[in-house]
Amino acid sequence: METLDVDIVHSIELAVAPVFLIAGIGALLTVLTNRLGRTVDRSRALEMELMVEGAMENHPRWRSEIILLDQRISWINRAIVLSTLAMLLICLVIVTLFTGQLFRLDVGIPVSILFIMTMGALITATGSFLWEIHLAAAMIRVRTDVLQRARPVARPKVRFWKRWK
Repeated sequence: METLDVDIVHSIELAVAPVFLIAGIGALLTVLTNRLGRTVDRSRALEMELMVEGAMENHPRWRSEIILLDQRISWINRAIVLSTLAMLLICLVIVTLFTGQLFRLDVGIPVSILFIMTMGALITATGSFLWEIHLAAAMIRVRTDVLQRARPVARPKVRFWKRWK
């Protein structure tokens, strides 16, 4: 069996780092699609509740929740598209590296441009994901009137070391 050309071995070594990036983006896509599924499920359940219960005007909290759910779905979709674009660009980086080695071409500039585009897409996807998390956090706030009714009567705090005296 012939040994592989040193340049091809070097190209394979160079392609390992982008492959790890693809794996990381794949994990991010898994998280995003799970969040999308849960958000869509909640919006469908809320739509059913609104149909059964009556007009949306009677439930202002549900109205604001469904608006936030719609915004979350948009931001998650944006993050998924940008993450997928980043994955595609990384694949193009790998193909460009191997093509350059195969045809003995200088591919430094195209690889650099593709990698910069990849990072731009990934940064934007992460920003979209961060904004979706912000919207999700805004949804989980508990109303103050509910908190007031739920809180027990305040009692003095006793430190754990003073309980045994």
